[in-house]
Amino acid sequence: MSALNIRRELTVKLKAVVLVICIQIFLSSYIFAQGKEVEEPKYGWQKEAVGGINLTQTSFDNWAQGGENSFASQLNFNFKLINDREKTNWANSGKFSYGSAKIGNQESRKSIDEIKLESVFTYKFGTYINPYAAVTGETQFASGYDYGTVPKTQISAIMDPGYFRESIGVDYQPNDIVKTRIGASLKQTITSDYPIPYADDPDTKNEIEKTKNEIGAESVTDISWKISENTLLITKLELFSTFKALNETDVNWDNILTIEISKYFNVNFNFKLFYDKDISSKRQIKQAIALGFTYSFI
Repeated sequence: MSALNIRRELTVKLKAVVLVICIQIFLSSYIFAQGKEVEEPKYGWQKEAVGGINLTQTSFDNWAQGGENSFASQLNFNFKLINDREKTNWANSGKFSYGSAKIGNQESRKSIDEIKLESVFTYKFGTYINPYAAVTGETQFASGYDYGTVPKTQISAIMDPGYFRESIGVDYQPNDIVKTRIGASLKQTITSDYPIPYADDPDTKNEIEKTKNEIGAESVTDISWKISENTLLITKLELFSTFKALNETDVNWDNILTIEISKYFNVNFNFKLFYDKDISSKRQIKQAIALGFTYSFI
């Protein structure tokens, strides 16, 4: 690839990252402007656990217009455990999702698979800006396959890859809706049987690395905005740049829009944008719309 093409590619990617950041800043500013009067803080544990299931089934028998039988399911479970005190805040959260689909005579294939845990400890020095320390872990439940080959080829498994990130820095929280943090970060990518392309260094031709360690900077912005009585938008933008290549930014932008139809039924729209040059030179996008049953455990 020529130097001109490389520069063009980097320019396009940087513009995309800048656009995402600008959208988040604009949305954060708008929400902050719409904020209500500050209420007296309520200290202690805040607990929330919500689970849901979505099912889709289609069956045909002597249907002249054609079609194939299909069945799809998706399980979701999310929790938050926050211990807020006068001088400290310890926020823990988890996201678990797994879904599969079966069409016709094909075997069942997974459609969504995610395990993500995060713990953030903040010491309150001031009103809005405070130091923090955070730990994040991410992997999947089941094996992943490339169905473009015959036979299918396994390309991932639980904790293969697994991602971990530890960071320290400062966070900014103007209200209960918007929270953003920036700091120095350590990132580990762990693999076992599938180091390529997740952890292996392509520059070492005679060796395959199963772990990768990176030192860099992170930025994480969380927004939980109750747009109306029955509509909630949750968005999380995570950016990571290694100090070795600050012009290459990993992007993980996850958005969930939930519309409550009744106490136990809602519609979920999930849009996720992911970019990591070490895995793919192109951005990755995942979107899903689901209508299903949901239940609050706490």
